[in-house]
Amino acid sequence: MPSSSFAGRRAALAFILVTAVLDIVAMGIVIPVLPSLIEEFAGSNARAGVINGVFVALWAGMQFLASPVIGSLSDRYGRRPVLLLSAAGLAADYVLMALAPNLWWLALGRLIAGVTSASFTTIYAYMADITAPAERARGYGLIGAAFSAGFVAGPLLGGVMGEISPRAPFWAAAALSGVAFLYGWLILPESLTADRRMAFSWRRANPFGAMRLLGRHRELRGLAWVNFLLHFAHHVFSAVFVLYAAHRYGWASWEVGLLLSLAGALDVVVQSLLVGPAVRRFGDRAVMVFGLVGGAVGITAMGLAPNGLFFALALVPNALWGLAMPTLQALMTRRVSESEQGQLQGAAMSVASVAGILSPLFFGAVYALSVGEAPRIPFIGTAFLIAGLVLLGAAVLGGRAVRREETRPAATALSR
Repeated sequence: MPSSSFAGRRAALAFILVTAVLDIVAMGIVIPVLPSLIEEFAGSNARAGVINGVFVALWAGMQFLASPVIGSLSDRYGRRPVLLLSAAGLAADYVLMALAPNLWWLALGRLIAGVTSASFTTIYAYMADITAPAERARGYGLIGAAFSAGFVAGPLLGGVMGEISPRAPFWAAAALSGVAFLYGWLILPESLTADRRMAFSWRRANPFGAMRLLGRHRELRGLAWVNFLLHFAHHVFSAVFVLYAAHRYGWASWEVGLLLSLAGALDVVVQSLLVGPAVRRFGDRAVMVFGLVGGAVGITAMGLAPNGLFFALALVPNALWGLAMPTLQALMTRRVSESEQGQLQGAAMSVASVAGILSPLFFGAVYALSVGEAPRIPFIGTAFLIAGLVLLGAAVLGGRAVRREETRPAATALSR
């Protein structure tokens, strides 16, 4: 949106952030109750941990397949129609899960959700359309804050509504997705002008073709691995957080929802207030590494927490994780052309989806082996400790990858 006025850019930014909030509130509402509903069908906490991990993996698998297609479609036809179709699809999917009579129907709902929620790639591409490269870390921080704001309200509402009925949050999520569709239909402007669009090609739109973009840009490879490790660690929350908190500390669904809302509120503060000033002062690379290290400290403390109070306090350093994603995104977007932003986001989401397939299966299995009468893994918080090590590895890799790129031009100049 380079030719639009400043007021127009601000309006577009407000519209996309509101759309993001509505989408995430709808998703967050079902988080506190979905594992409990799975446990109701599965019959045991340990089995529910495995099945919940499988469901998250199914969701991520569909994102792996759909994200590059949706990213390329948004590069061809614009961001607005993709976002509208996603909101409508999510509304229908939540109705399906609200009526699901067994695990098979819930699994189908997760598959559909994986396709429709793959439009998050389009939200990031939209932000790249309306912001200058130097401002993208702040822009992605605002998106992260919007997502986190949705998670403040969503799990809290879902936890309270789950006390009434485990199905009620799904109906509320369907209504919110419907509101997001209507809002977008009436207000959301298009951000990608016709002269900046790229022809659609299945060669680029399949996940392996999309990831070739990462291979064509050598400087993206290390950052792509950081993206993988970051998402691999993050899925410990979707795989075992709710079951772990309920089992170890005896928390009810509303208490878990309240804790998730607290995590979201901390993330809002970090991404909306800290990212911009931190990047201006220290640069994207340093802020990304610091965020990954802070997340590693926080999530390790969660695994070691002896009681619920210490577990909740560990959310404070864990919130520094919110510094990593927007700076990582900004570093990646500056390494491709404007016409490839949708394809880049699709490729990045495909990498994240591979992590989303493997991680919940892994952490779900680790959790299942650490609970029960005779657990094979003696410490129940092992999944969180492993996630902390993964984040620490991402910090080391990310710092080295960007440092090599930053020093390469200087070395080249000296050789001349």
